[in-house]
Amino acid sequence: MPIEEWIIKLRREFHSEPEISFKEYRTQERIIKVLQELGIEPDKIAGTGVVATIQGQPGGPCIAIRSDIDALEVLEVPTARNKDYISRNTGFMHACGHDAHIAMVLGAARILQENKHTFTGSIRLIFQPAEEQPPGGATRVIEEGGLDGVDAIVGMHIFGDTDAGKIKFKEGSFMASSNMFSIKFIGKGGHHSTPEDCIDPILIAADFISAINKDIKSRIDPSKYVLGIGKIEGGAQFNRTPDEVDIIGSFRTFDDNDTRTIDDMITQALDHLVELYTTRDHSRAPSYELDILHGYPVLVNDAKFTKAVYSLLNDRYPDVNGNTNSIFGAEDFAFYLQNVPGTYLTLGTRNPGKGIVEGNHSNRFDIDEDVLITGTGILQTIALDFLKNPGDYGVHPA
Repeated sequence: MPIEEWIIKLRREFHSEPEISFKEYRTQERIIKVLQELGIEPDKIAGTGVVATIQGQPGGPCIAIRSDIDALEVLEVPTARNKDYISRNTGFMHACGHDAHIAMVLGAARILQENKHTFTGSIRLIFQPAEEQPPGGATRVIEEGGLDGVDAIVGMHIFGDTDAGKIKFKEGSFMASSNMFSIKFIGKGGHHSTPEDCIDPILIAADFISAINKDIKSRIDPSKYVLGIGKIEGGAQFNRTPDEVDIIGSFRTFDDNDTRTIDDMITQALDHLVELYTTRDHSRAPSYELDILHGYPVLVNDAKFTKAVYSLLNDRYPDVNGNTNSIFGAEDFAFYLQNVPGTYLTLGTRNPGKGIVEGNHSNRFDIDEDVLITGTGILQTIALDFLKNPGDYGVHPA
């Protein structure tokens, strides 16, 4: 079967059987079967992931190519395009392009395996579970040896808000860190008719939300972070001040220093409000319980490696932007880049002429399948050029 047709067929197979994080059992089985058919011996990793190596001529460096494989809890909507491959697992959907990522990495694997006698070195294939669900699957892959012997890594993500075929990436901080915080505001409940006997946690929570947004904006450029409140919960009676209020929120940054600054400012704002609402008339002062969970770190593309990728792709593809804006989305590919040099790219799939206009995570998300062969070509091109010229990428294997 011609490779483009083969890749499209695979993408549709994976799209029709989506599985969520660390539940990708059938996905794992199918990847293993395809690799074995290509003559590549796979191993399971990180529970439901797969790792394999294509060995060229002896010696030389090793580059990893990574695909995420998990889907989302989204009910896919039937459209004019997806009737032949709509999700058969009701309530779950490949709404972020991971089905395409799997197919493109397998496409690159087929090309590289067929030509392994022509290059020196090796290519590690990583099919990683649980990108969508922090703490993610990347750390497990690393802990279980998925990067052992790897000198560099490359990954790519389909983006529905970028025109089909457009390649975008940048040196340095490309994608944001993701961080969640939860706060319990503890006051003193009572009747609305006697506010002097109460310490209102709703007012404290409201003051916190107002203050933290204002305070952070005064310290950090608003283009370099986002912060939002996702949930507020407290109280049950219309005429009673509750004892407690809970809020959950998140923030994202492109710099670890900014993350630490926001951590500190949250605590400072809370301490100030406790002091402000404390009075002599009450035997108990207001208090709070704070939990900050740091998720995926900032994704930092290696400068020299990324320069080499831009030079390579700019000579071969018509629409390459190697200095795009940073993205507030987060990716656990960042963990790999903390261990080995490499780069992460995005590939556009938006095509209004074909009715493909939905963004990632939409229940109508789909891709222009013409980009699958483009993505396959990008991955195998980078891998082969790196193996031939590792020094150009800042890597000097022993």
